[in-house]
Amino acid sequence: MTMKAKAIVAMWSSHITLLVSLTVGQVFSQNCPSYSSFSQSKNPPLSSGAYKLASQRPAPECRTFNSTLIEDAIARTKKEISDEDLSRLFENTFPNTLDTAIKWRGVAANNSDEELAFVITGDINAMWIRDSSNQIAPYKTVLKDASDDIASVFRGVINLQARYLIISPYCNAFQPPPESGMPPDYNGGIYSVTPSYDRNIVFTCNFELDDFGGFLQLSHDYYTATGDVDFFGKFQWIPAVQSILAASEAMRKPTYGPDGEWIKPAYTFQSQTMSASGTLGNNGMGSPVNDTGMVRSPFRPSDDSALFDFQIPANMMLSRYLESTSDIMERLPNAPQGLAQEMRTMATEIKDAINHWGIVTAPNGQKIFAYEVDGFGGQNLMDDANIPSLLSAPFLGYVDKNDTVYQSTRAFVLGRSNPWWCAGPYINAVGSPHIRPGAAWPMAAIMRAMTSDDDVEIITAVKDVLRTTDGYGLIHESVDTFDPSNWTRQWFTWANGLFGQMIMDLAERKPHILKESFQPFFI
Repeated sequence: MTMKAKAIVAMWSSHITLLVSLTVGQVFSQNCPSYSSFSQSKNPPLSSGAYKLASQRPAPECRTFNSTLIEDAIARTKKEISDEDLSRLFENTFPNTLDTAIKWRGVAANNSDEELAFVITGDINAMWIRDSSNQIAPYKTVLKDASDDIASVFRGVINLQARYLIISPYCNAFQPPPESGMPPDYNGGIYSVTPSYDRNIVFTCNFELDDFGGFLQLSHDYYTATGDVDFFGKFQWIPAVQSILAASEAMRKPTYGPDGEWIKPAYTFQSQTMSASGTLGNNGMGSPVNDTGMVRSPFRPSDDSALFDFQIPANMMLSRYLESTSDIMERLPNAPQGLAQEMRTMATEIKDAINHWGIVTAPNGQKIFAYEVDGFGGQNLMDDANIPSLLSAPFLGYVDKNDTVYQSTRAFVLGRSNPWWCAGPYINAVGSPHIRPGAAWPMAAIMRAMTSDDDVEIITAVKDVLRTTDGYGLIHESVDTFDPSNWTRQWFTWANGLFGQMIMDLAERKPHILKESFQPFFI
């Protein structure tokens, strides 16, 4: 553990709670119901369309963060939407993270200028690095200046993520910071993990490479929207990037050295579980990997264990945002010399490795991106709804949506060749081994629309999502393609925010689609 990490842990252990902490999201009117309960009801007034969608926004005094910018954006965008059900779904989903998941906001115990924000995933009371990045990212569509009300949430999330990434870079989900005064929420699991971690700080410790990409992407989003480069040099962003680079380098190491000697892995994970995807095989080490230049990701964005550790979408994401955030690093006068170039070098090496190892021949003879590889010839041809996915590569900014290999990959992903393509009369979208076959993820239908220029494809995807909320007016995690009343998770803020982001995107690039009717045809 670095000296920086030790200092942060010492501060954490002191459990200092500042009186100046902004306990937004923690102190509500006693009349405010928990959103877990509230979202399980079809709250009136219902929308006037055929789907009769519930109204799922808490009262203003019960929301965990109120933003004038977001309210203005909602009101403005709703005027562009002709369909009453689509309008209701947008109104419910776009602000869902701000309405329900900003569990606490405050400042660091050792620096009252360092904003912090603890964001829960929704129905799980912990902060995932990846999820919190994706939960906040949709608000970049309205963020313009560092003085904007929503900018404080971006800074608070980036700062708290930085702290977590310095302390335990191999872990994915974390407890509330001590400044919040909130007790840890232990998950009850039994784990054996290397490196070890403090359960008062860490909720779960699955190493998922997209956590690094998520942190860098959110940093990129904030900087691109505001131009506020000074923020990144003030607190812990630089040490967090150094921690990412160090862990990534350790996870690039192959299983065997040049002379054939076994190289002890930097990370191992074993747990007592009923699911094979909840632990790693080979005594917690996972399957062997070759020397490719990519970074291992023993766990996927779904939290499931990988079949082969070089997960292509996560490496795409890391390469893309190491490159873009190196520009931030280069502009910081207090950044160590050569650090920006180190970021660019790793980004280039990963991209070259993807081109060499990650582009494979599909059964139909076309070149596509594999989902996972091991560098020994092992290939996993599939896609998963969780982002980063192969489908999301243009959304990540890694490739152009017209790229030949991407288009071939897209055709593979959105059809029966993909074992996790889930089709039926109500929704057709990519699913995930995280749930089961036949359970499509609306998130994947949303991503299909966001990576398409075809009006018919976009409208079809939006209709699929709209007709599978089961009247609740929120985006579920998964939905049975033959029975929309059979779904998982009624409160999934990541997917809700992504739907809102899609509507904001359509308002910008295809506003005529929002004038369409999305009502069902009855015969």
